[in-house]
This record gives sequence, C-alpha cells and structure tokens, in this order.
Amino acid sequence: MLIKNLQDCEQFTAGDGTLLRELLHPDKALLNLRYSLAHARLPKGETSLPHKLTVSEVYYILSGQGLMRIDDETAPVHPGQTIYIPPNSTQYIQNTGQDDLAFLCIVDPAWQPESEQVDGRPATE
Repeated sequence: MLIKNLQDCEQFTAGDGTLLRELLHPDKALLNLRYSLAHARLPKGETSLPHKLTVSEVYYILSGQGLMRIDDETAPVHPGQTIYIPPNSTQYIQNTGQDDLAFLCIVDPAWQPESEQVDGRPATE
C-alpha cells in the first residue's frame, strides 16, 4: 500500500510558475501508472505562464477562485470543478481570489519535460 502525505512531497516551482508537489509519477516511484498526479498552488494575484503540453491534462480545483484560459476560451473556476485541457492547447490560470488557488493536475500519459513548452520555449530551458 502506498500512502503519501502532501507535506512530505518536495515543493518546487514549475516551468509555468506554479508551486508544485508531485504526488504520483510512474518514473519516480516505480508505479504501474500511465498518468502523473501533482498538487499545484498559485498565490494570490499570480498567473501561471502560458504553456502547452503535447498530452492531455486535467485540473481539479480544490480551493480558491481563478480564471482559466485554454486557447481562445476563458472561464471562471472554483472548488469542485474539473477542467479538461486537450493536447497542444495553450493554457494558463490566474488566481482571482483572496487566498491561494490550489488544484490537482493529472497528466496522461505522465508528464515529461519534453512534452511541455512554456511561453514558446521547452520547460527544460
């Protein structure tokens, strides 16, 4: 049985500027998974950098308020909502609330540096 506590997962700043804690990734825990799962946090007043993945992604909003942009569409988001982001779509999220915006990110197949471009450049730069 694998149980992970969020606070035990190292926090780092992702290429798009969000604060991430990777919960599950098949490359890091030798798990039989196709997807990766991360907890993301965006402080009050912040916006992630525009980026795109070559694979699909899903956000599940845990807390806070935001504005989600996918290609030419923009919509307000709040806790309890799930957002599907198609492959190769330019995306970013803005925290419009008074507290941190927290959400889960599910990437399938699992996130890899070469599958992401941030603001027109690979995330590994």
